Amino acid sequence: MRQQVVSQTGVGSSAVIPMNLDSTPFNVGFGVVISGDPTYTVQHTFDNPWTTTVPVWFDHPTVSGEVANADGNYAFPVAAIKVAVTAGTGTATLTVIQAGIT
Repeated sequence: MRQQVVSQTGVGSSAVIPMNLDSTPFNVGFGVVISGDPTYTVQHTFDNPWTTTVPVWFDHPTVSGEVANADGNYAFPVAAIKVAVTAGTGTATLTVIQAGIT
């Protein structure tokens, strides 16, 4: 998968980055770079973001409530990933790379 990049400026959620669930192994790395002083959380869902009206989002176990640049990964399948700015001003930019896809 080519790098996928989404940003969120101010409180709210970014666009969703869908994952390829057929990729084996399912390995996803991500990083978040901030400008300003946002507080943000990386979130994932197991719901299909294209067919579920209101997906259920879960916070990443270690990249949650962050106030500085951070990175992490997903070693288990998730359907989609996004970044949510929960407080502050500025922008959180999420870059995602999934292994095994060209």
